[in-house]
Amino acid sequence: MGVVVAFEEARDPVEGLRPLLEIVADDMAAVNRIILDKAVSDVELIPKLAHHLIDSGGKRLRPMLTIAAAKLCGYAGAGHVRLAAAVEFMHTATLLHDDVVDDSDYRRGKQSARLVWGNQASVLVGDFLLGQAFRMMVDVGSLPALKILSNAAAVIAEGEVMQLAAAKDTATTEDNYLDIIAAKTAALFSAATEVGAAIAHRPAVEQTALKSYGRNLGIAFQLVDDALDYSGDSARLGKSVGDDFREGKITLPVILCFRRGGKDERAFWQRTLGEGNIVDADLEHAIKLMKKHSAIEATLERARHYGAIARDALAIFPDEPPTRALAGVIGFCINRAS
Repeated sequence: MGVVVAFEEARDPVEGLRPLLEIVADDMAAVNRIILDKAVSDVELIPKLAHHLIDSGGKRLRPMLTIAAAKLCGYAGAGHVRLAAAVEFMHTATLLHDDVVDDSDYRRGKQSARLVWGNQASVLVGDFLLGQAFRMMVDVGSLPALKILSNAAAVIAEGEVMQLAAAKDTATTEDNYLDIIAAKTAALFSAATEVGAAIAHRPAVEQTALKSYGRNLGIAFQLVDDALDYSGDSARLGKSVGDDFREGKITLPVILCFRRGGKDERAFWQRTLGEGNIVDADLEHAIKLMKKHSAIEATLERARHYGAIARDALAIFPDEPPTRALAGVIGFCINRAS
């Protein structure tokens, strides 16, 4: 029997994550040990810079998804733990690279690594972590798993280049933007869950279902992040409200505002995000335009749409704890905006 998740059942977003935390606790302790072990290097700067981000309080959602997906598929070995650690290293590497590309000064509420050690060191340590991730994939010895995760690494890089090409371009369409986040964000969510079925040698229908679940969950997750940047609070975001605006990022709320606004409003977005000419009162005005055109609500509605697709992808699996845990993650992602 399939599982049904109600997005509004838990107003506290953490409640939606609790079933996942419970079923992955033991394996995630092992994942964390591997992460600490593989972040070691004789080159002193590497562990120092890597731990700056590793220890900064991320939820490690993506490796938890790998563990839960493997449990859902009845995997009985130990390879899922190394693959989960590899997924987290891939994610950490992309964050280091992202901050350089975006000129970000803060990550998870603290100074970004690039601000402390510089762009070159951040990129190179990101490369080191990617290398360690691939070492762990090879150690597991699963060619299907290696294929899924290596493909994700290439797609993520493509997404970064797509985002760079679209930077400050107010003509970016919603379709363009969805293509970017499908590659840049959702590809790793998708690989993280698909690999759990692959390592368990499950039928293609189950691998495809978990791939779809992860992809659509990842899109929903990013869309909620986009909305929160103009409507959340710093404590919940782990960054300052308006960081995307200050960095000139063209996200979905901006795209919707630009499309729905008049000539003067479009000129505002072009001056601030297109040309980078931002003054003190501009963020407040941007938020007012978001409210005027219901851009935040529309973005969250789209997030709920992708969350519903992720939910339906789980319907082929039995109504058991791992299925319910993965369903709960959808509610967690959506309800962060509550």
